[in-house]
Amino acid sequence: MSESLRIVFAGTPEFAAEHLKALLDSPHQIIAVYSQPDRPAGRGQKLTPSPVKQLALEHGISVYQPQSLRDSAAQAELAALKPDLLVVVAYGLILPQLVLDMPRLGCINSHASLLPRWRGAAPIQRAIEAGDSESGVTVMQMEAGLDTGPMLLKVGTPISAADTGGSLHKRLAELGPPAVLQAITGLAAGTLTGEGQDNSLATYAHKLNKDEARLDWSRPAVELERLIRAFNPWPICHSTLAGEPLKVLAAQRADGQGQPGQILAASKDGLTVACGQGALRLTRLQLPGGKALAFSDLYNSRREQFALGLVLGA
Repeated sequence: MSESLRIVFAGTPEFAAEHLKALLDSPHQIIAVYSQPDRPAGRGQKLTPSPVKQLALEHGISVYQPQSLRDSAAQAELAALKPDLLVVVAYGLILPQLVLDMPRLGCINSHASLLPRWRGAAPIQRAIEAGDSESGVTVMQMEAGLDTGPMLLKVGTPISAADTGGSLHKRLAELGPPAVLQAITGLAAGTLTGEGQDNSLATYAHKLNKDEARLDWSRPAVELERLIRAFNPWPICHSTLAGEPLKVLAAQRADGQGQPGQILAASKDGLTVACGQGALRLTRLQLPGGKALAFSDLYNSRREQFALGLVLGA
């Protein structure tokens, strides 16, 4: 069995919580957890703890939520824990060099990309949007730059033509934790050394926003189909129909041409809409006040709303 380490874990969303679960089941001692401050969520905008904080509290682990780790009091608090290793997964705060140097074995990070391909906040969605054939998880030794550190271990997975942001996220959340445990074993034994990244191959995965989820029908169908998959389950691609919001959760490329956004056909198979190049058959939609439905269900009950010639986004 590998040496049992004193580990501090830093992470915030569900992706990070999956990693913490694996560490809690390992021989290592999780001495503290760091997570982002509670955020307002839901209709009532009630302050809600992160998935990582909730999991830590369930296991009786102390949780720290500093606004910044540049603060000297927060740094002193971390130093007093005397960790052997800091494991960071989608934490969301910058770690200054002083913090990176604190643990005996440094800090490692599990990043949802085959680095250096996608550095930054949204590597899962950007890989699908760009049409990449492969994604994965890279465990790296952290340094002061954003996702620039030496790579300790990589595990890959193909991106299928049916993958969404949600399905790829789920798969990577399963691949990441065993990779982190393997990397920790190698670090503790002194058998694992990092490989430098080729900065010329790096791209930046910008944070997602709702504005870019608005479908611009003048773009090629191939690009919009990838965007719709990438942005499901959040922020969900959207347009308008007769001035009303319309969310688009699934689509397939189709034949046809016309004015961008124009409805070319409607049947139980889907709603065919012209794009700048080619067309898309929209197969899963959500109307205001309703839930997401297969287009065949909407077609049965609201056929008149999807008349040929109407223009989405007009």
